[in-house]
Amino acid sequence: MSQPRILYCHCAYAKIIPEQVKNEVLQRLASSGVAFEAVADLCELSARSDPSLKRLIAGADDVRIAACFPRSVKWLFNAAGAPLPENSPELSIAICNMRKASAEETVTALLSDEPNSGADSQESPSTNSEDPPAPPTKSSA
Repeated sequence: MSQPRILYCHCAYAKIIPEQVKNEVLQRLASSGVAFEAVADLCELSARSDPSLKRLIAGADDVRIAACFPRSVKWLFNAAGAPLPENSPELSIAICNMRKASAEETVTALLSDEPNSGADSQESPSTNSEDPPAPPTKSSA
């Protein structure tokens, strides 16, 4: 297996991730010597349908994302036209929820030699207790 592709979201606009956690994760990734991609705000990239989201997962077999709730990250990729594949044998997706995990737990999961180590994977049920509730659906009146 090749090196994992790591995406770090600094959540610059919503400010929902503790500053200390974000800053420590970023600093430890930078000093690790491992290649990673840092974005100011994944929500903004999604809103702009930024092609870098497609590029990030294209041809990868192991993608690790440090951001917020896994369900939210999946929605953001989907909204940008770069849906994360569900239960794909070719691609392992791990989403580290920095809203709930410590910097130590997040960095350990991102840099682990094992895919999905300590992170929420795509294979986990979508009813993960750490996920926010699903948005209400429109009903026809």
